[in-house]
Amino acid sequence: MTAEEIEKKYDAAIAINVPETKADALNLLAWQLRLLSQYDKATAICEEALSVADACSSKDAAGKILNTLANITADRGDISNALKYFQQAIQNFEHSNDSYWLGAVLGNCGNIYKNLNEYNLALEYYHKALSLYEKQGIKNHIPVWLSNIGNVYHNLKEYDIALEFHIKAFALREEMGQSSEMGTVFSNIGNAYYEMGEYDKALEYYSQSLKVDLENEFSMDIAIDYGNLGRVFAKQEYSGYDPDKAEEYLVKAGAMFEKLGNKQYQFVFHKILSNLYRNQQRWEESDNEFRKFYALEKEVQSEEAKQEAEKMEYRRKVEEAERDRQVKLARFQEREKILDNILPSQITERLIKGEQPIADKAENVSIFFSDIVGFTTLSQHISAKELVSGLNELFIQYDILAKKYGLEKIKTIGDAYMAVCGVPVFTSDHASRTAQFALGVQELFVAGVEIAGHKVNIRIGLHCGEVVAGVIGEQKFAYDLWGDAVNTASRMESHGAAGKIHVSEEFVRELGMRNEKLGMKDKELTGDNSQFVIINSQFIFVPRGEIEIKGKGKMRTYFLEKVSEL
Repeated sequence: MTAEEIEKKYDAAIAINVPETKADALNLLAWQLRLLSQYDKATAICEEALSVADACSSKDAAGKILNTLANITADRGDISNALKYFQQAIQNFEHSNDSYWLGAVLGNCGNIYKNLNEYNLALEYYHKALSLYEKQGIKNHIPVWLSNIGNVYHNLKEYDIALEFHIKAFALREEMGQSSEMGTVFSNIGNAYYEMGEYDKALEYYSQSLKVDLENEFSMDIAIDYGNLGRVFAKQEYSGYDPDKAEEYLVKAGAMFEKLGNKQYQFVFHKILSNLYRNQQRWEESDNEFRKFYALEKEVQSEEAKQEAEKMEYRRKVEEAERDRQVKLARFQEREKILDNILPSQITERLIKGEQPIADKAENVSIFFSDIVGFTTLSQHISAKELVSGLNELFIQYDILAKKYGLEKIKTIGDAYMAVCGVPVFTSDHASRTAQFALGVQELFVAGVEIAGHKVNIRIGLHCGEVVAGVIGEQKFAYDLWGDAVNTASRMESHGAAGKIHVSEEFVRELGMRNEKLGMKDKELTGDNSQFVIINSQFIFVPRGEIEIKGKGKMRTYFLEKVSEL
């Protein structure tokens, strides 16, 4: 691509009015420049594309650009920053739920670790990419990750496992008709069989690989195929050992590698050919091939030594980057854990995704309030440490019961405890769950609760109704409830009696409605004229009659008790 062509493509991209499309066009140009090794220009265009993507808040476009930038940076040998860009791209695609690109970037990370011989990390990322594509049904690229995983196991000399993955890749490519890609798959399978000493099978797959590569005119792959066939026929342990065929294929491979300028493969096959001649006592030819092998090996070793030094530096940077990633991940998980202790987990997820404000209307929930009787007086006679310690031990037991029955703790205010059932997750049997929770808390006090040696008692209030739930604050988050139902539940507690669970008529009716849906026949709510009302085999509601409730006027209320207690 000439400078003029680059300029034209750049101008065309800049002229696009749709920001996300403009970002994609710039990214494509950057990728093309990367393939031409014009890294400075490619990097500059990536940075410009990122600013466009950020301006239109396109996580998807930004992720693609970061992937390009990561590959450019890796090409330049800056592995630490390449991994950093890949991680940023992963976060973007996780946010945008783009499974295709997320899998591609995960696989690219695996490629870097494989090239650094960090095989455990390579497998981790390859498996993540594979699992994602399998889950999402993205079949076209599944064979790529299967083959890459197989190659890692080959490098680890676990040839039987490598073969399993290569055969899976073969089956999928065959199913999808990816004929041009089959040469590499056949070659991989042949390599596994060769290392396992199954030379007939290795020869079969190498031959199939050559056929595919000849059809597609893949020069480098053809040269590799010739070399592989040659080394099978040169193997004296092979029942079909044929030095003439071995020589034919090895000479062809050597000539092609020399023409292609590939010294690494070239010197390997010179050595195989030298050994072949030596086995035939063709000493002069063997010596000639060995000299070629020796000279090329020195060149390759020199280049490899340089590359190894670079790899060591890469590994150091990779380790630093991985440590930084793990530290950041640990910090993030710790912050998320703290948030989950402050907020419902469903709300935490919504906050992390950037949702603001969080406000939900729930038409019918059950609200729990409790207060320790005479706590203000008690607090004046015990130390601060005893007070806090006593409340902490008590409320931990509340929390355990709340989790058991599916209630969400909203807050504690002094010795008061507030919880709700039915929000943020809809729960059809919220009243029943809340009643069981309240009876469980009551049971704690029946058994005897002491704070600093002082026996204490409790008042509990329950009510059902409509609420608004949401998160307030920016620095110190709080999940809270608002609405008349909250005030009424609080009044049930404050107008209750020590050791009793005081509930509204709405709460009793909610349980009655629930059981009616289940086909259970409940006694009518007949008010003051009935001695008690049985809702089901678990609960009894003893009418208290109509009482004056502050801010609400006269209300008919009940005390909740267990059936077994009467």
